[in-house]
Amino acid sequence: MSQLLEQKKTRLFIVLAGIFLTNAILAEIIGVKIFSGESTLGFQPAGINIMGFVMDFNLTAGAIIWPIVFITSDLINEYFGKPGVKRISYLAAFFIAYSFIVIFMTIKLPPAQWWLDANSQDGAGNYFNMDFAFNKILGQGQRIIIGSLAAFLLGQLVDVFVFQKLRKLTGQKMLWLRATGSTLVSQLLDSFVVLFIAFYGVFSNQQIIAIGLTNYIYKFSVAILLTPLIYLGHYLIDRYLGKENAEKISAEAAAGSQSFL
Repeated sequence: MSQLLEQKKTRLFIVLAGIFLTNAILAEIIGVKIFSGESTLGFQPAGINIMGFVMDFNLTAGAIIWPIVFITSDLINEYFGKPGVKRISYLAAFFIAYSFIVIFMTIKLPPAQWWLDANSQDGAGNYFNMDFAFNKILGQGQRIIIGSLAAFLLGQLVDVFVFQKLRKLTGQKMLWLRATGSTLVSQLLDSFVVLFIAFYGVFSNQQIIAIGLTNYIYKFSVAILLTPLIYLGHYLIDRYLGKENAEKISAEAAAGSQSFL
């Protein structure tokens, strides 16, 4: 492999890894906010009856950018294979854990009185405690963090396994099948693992399953809708590396013969 191509390949991995890490960490931090999917789109609450529970599409804010993680993960899988995805997933889990450790350390810091006084009212003149707000927003529960990390790692490992199995069956063809199919399988596990770890004993098993199914319907729909973006990413990378070089690198990734990783 020429030195220029090796440099392009390294730059590509750095860019994809940067996008993956940034969005994975952000999704975990902003995930504390729950928003209404229907209201965001201007619809009425869905009111779907699942296992006796009336469920709406109330989702974590992290759900907005998790699809970027899915797409980037599939592109890394396509061009850098199992080693690339596994190593960047472990690195992401480490940085996510590190981020929450730092956040919890800052929560313990005593607030400056002038900071509390300067931020003691909102725009409408209502009084509030800025330090309490900071701690409440950023201080997610320990079980939620552990559940989220466990689900993230399991989902990534399952995704890379299914992707590579489908890659062996499809070769260079049917990118949509291995990209979307691996995401659908991995996110099915992710949807329930995080909920059972975070809320087992808090909610009934039936309610956890109902919430998980609602979340998975959203993830399933998004994975299908974002399939064209996988092809767009594939096209841009092929242009950057050159069609012949891109196919060669993809074949090496499928064969597990990547060298610089």
